[in-house]
Amino acid sequence: MDVTTPASGPWLIVGLGNPGPEYAMNRHNVGFMVVDLLAERIGGKFKRAPKAQAQVVEGRIGPPGPANRRVILAKPMSYMNLSGGPVTALRDFYKVPVANIVAVHDELDIDYGTLRLKLGGGDNGHNGLKSMTKAMGADYHRVRFGIGRPPGRMQVADFVLKDFSSAERKELDYFVDRAADAVESLVTEGLERAQSSYNS
Repeated sequence: MDVTTPASGPWLIVGLGNPGPEYAMNRHNVGFMVVDLLAERIGGKFKRAPKAQAQVVEGRIGPPGPANRRVILAKPMSYMNLSGGPVTALRDFYKVPVANIVAVHDELDIDYGTLRLKLGGGDNGHNGLKSMTKAMGADYHRVRFGIGRPPGRMQVADFVLKDFSSAERKELDYFVDRAADAVESLVTEGLERAQSSYNS
């Protein structure tokens, strides 16, 4: 089988965020929240990655049979704007085709809690995506988790590095759960089916 076909290699699912407890509930860290939930679902604990500045969990997603996929869940332990280095190191170590890489990240231009899945495209000013694209090109999947635009005149940098509001937190678990479902659908059923189910 051609190694570029998504079904042929393992999948690398990267949650984008900043390391450290002070960032844990920031809007910018929703990617970490989603991969944490996926790790919980497969019963894995994050550990230091071999040869990469990241934490990883290895496991499988999907029903038994041909749709079952080997996955590496990853949280880069660099800061957001340096995510490309750890992701590239993980790609090389685990021999993951770029088409099998999924970045889970916050997205300003989408309403809070709305999901959009896509393959390739621009970075839309997102420093984590910018770093990944510079390191390995843009042909990876994205699961974009809407956080909405900053209110009033608040700067974007201040907004993304603030915790979700108390009103947002009431629905956050539900939306993170739905984003984890979308990642599983993407990996086991393919992009088109996942888009039809989760792009709202």
